[in-house]
Amino acid sequence: MDDPSFLRRSFPWLFAIGLFLLWEILCRAFGVSDVLLPKPTQVLSVLYEKRAALAPHAIQTLLTTLAGFVGGVLIGILLGVAIGSSRLVYDAVYPLLVGFYSIPKVAVVPIFVVWFGSGTVPAVLTALVICIFPVVVNVATGLATTEPELEDVLRALGASKRDILWRVGLPRALPYLFASLKIAISLAFVGSVLSETVAANRGIGNMMVLASGNFDVPLVFAGLVILAVMGISFYAVFAWLEARLTGWATRKNEFAN
Repeated sequence: MDDPSFLRRSFPWLFAIGLFLLWEILCRAFGVSDVLLPKPTQVLSVLYEKRAALAPHAIQTLLTTLAGFVGGVLIGILLGVAIGSSRLVYDAVYPLLVGFYSIPKVAVVPIFVVWFGSGTVPAVLTALVICIFPVVVNVATGLATTEPELEDVLRALGASKRDILWRVGLPRALPYLFASLKIAISLAFVGSVLSETVAANRGIGNMMVLASGNFDVPLVFAGLVILAVMGISFYAVFAWLEARLTGWATRKNEFAN
């Protein structure tokens, strides 16, 4: 029980349980209406009782998000490599990316609906475009961290620009890539749910809109819990892969002892 590693692993769970217990106690103590803020036990009850109805919506959102995420990551890596490897591409493309990413994505969804109709495609595209930018920035930054002195030594040894990119640049950019993946998966869920609330007849976003219209706030919170669990799960997967593949880049495992 005094093992620091055990305490470090247990603390997030204990902290989360404590927050939910406090939420439950305050709602009961002050008699908070379910329409304003349902109790955690009510949300868990809804998740269990309506699990059969919630499952198709959760699967739809999950598949939509993953499709957009995979496409966005692939495009982001290609653009990041191009921008990080060429000053000309950086000057031409990066300002356009910044300008596009500055546009609120809720303004882009209606355009996708006009082009492709309501349904799954706009949600996939919204998830795709919303997670490209962090991948591009991090991959380009990772490539830019390669020391010029190291590149000079490799060139003196006969390495081509492509050799330097594949054998040094991309491996050095892996920690930056995994950092962007953990951000991009959260943004992908935001994008897909945003589109589902506007133009879809299935998915967690659509379900939450219908539930809020019926003042079924516990069901809305159940949708939020499902999204949070999926987001945390993928974040944990990428964190695990990061630890396995980029352990060499880790200098410190904790911020404070």
